Amino acid sequence: MAHRQIPTEKGLDHTLDLLSEGFHFIPNRREKFQSNIFQTRVMGQKAICLSGKEAAGVFYDNDFFQRKGAAPKRVQKTLFGQNGVQGMDGEDHKHRKRMFLSLMTPDRLQELNNITLAHWERKAKTWEDLSQIVLFDEAEEIMARAACEWAGVPLSENEVKQRTKEFSDMIDAFGGTGSRYKRGKKARERSEKWMQQVIKQIRSGKLTPPAYTAAYVIAMHTERNGKQMDTSTAAVELINVLRPIVAIGRFIMFGALALHEYPETIEHLQKGDGSYSQMFVQEVRRFYPFGPFTGARVRKDFLWNQYRLKKGTLVLLDIYGTNHHPDLWERPETFQPERFRDWEGHPFSFIPQGGGDHYTGHRCAGEWITVMLMKTSLEFLTKRMTYDVPTQDLSYNMARMPTLPKSGLVIENIRTHEPS
Repeated sequence: MAHRQIPTEKGLDHTLDLLSEGFHFIPNRREKFQSNIFQTRVMGQKAICLSGKEAAGVFYDNDFFQRKGAAPKRVQKTLFGQNGVQGMDGEDHKHRKRMFLSLMTPDRLQELNNITLAHWERKAKTWEDLSQIVLFDEAEEIMARAACEWAGVPLSENEVKQRTKEFSDMIDAFGGTGSRYKRGKKARERSEKWMQQVIKQIRSGKLTPPAYTAAYVIAMHTERNGKQMDTSTAAVELINVLRPIVAIGRFIMFGALALHEYPETIEHLQKGDGSYSQMFVQEVRRFYPFGPFTGARVRKDFLWNQYRLKKGTLVLLDIYGTNHHPDLWERPETFQPERFRDWEGHPFSFIPQGGGDHYTGHRCAGEWITVMLMKTSLEFLTKRMTYDVPTQDLSYNMARMPTLPKSGLVIENIRTHEPS
């Protein structure tokens, strides 16, 4: 069968374009070529970019793609860590993934929800005595406190801000260069040393968290070869539980921004039975920028839609663009929670945290946690608090990966009240 020519961008390298266009880099070229596949060069190597539901379907097919060797070293040294589950394939990946999924029982998820709500209640009381707060900073801290408590990781009061900042710097370094990258790398090094000590203390019996906690499960986990993970890998995987929960602070902040930008949604959240809350949270995850793209390498030569993809080629899947793809979403640039009212869900059209199957694929095992804690947090902001949003710069730069409103969303005149 004759194969089609992949549309190719001219030029020696387009890394600078990627850094200057950020979330719009792949969508801009998808529109330019009128194609869900095109070829470019970034970071000194050929890269094929894919967008859309069908592209996500093949990208998350483990017969055709592998994650090993896909993440740049700079991302491993900041966001992911080395030898973690994100870079694994095949049966080893499935075995490690089952470890994470074992932490997500209904009882444990409910406990995390209860812990998070308690931290919102305690923190919000202190805000009443302050002239104003930066909601993003506070949300990250609440998530860090809740994550460590739930995971069985000791966190003393005098180190809360430091540890929260380290998790935040790792997340912020994803698309960063210069000082952002250096901060993320140092934060990764400090956090891994901290987690290594936790793992060692559990294995030696000096620290005894409950056997159902992430800290204990990861410390005692045995690989397919029957051996425990080495201390450094176990530390990476424990951070892989904590860091994504801290990252939910970004989703919460964007959710609060949506409440401010679309105030008609507040009454729906206040009076809803939870169904509107679910729709609202899903639309926040679809609409606002969180992850721009993700990468993998072609496992073997194959044809997709008559395009030839060669073994070893770097492929970037457009996460943001797929969640805004005009073929998949009606009026994709409109914030419209009701679009999820009768949405039955498709594992490859809505991919804010990966696509495919949670159990066997590379869809984030913590996606359920994200949705649950966003609902709890945003319902707290609308049902248990009143506050004002003063004039400030709430714009966010789509070239920055990840991005945030410049002000971090300042709120003031905060008052809390008991649920009605």
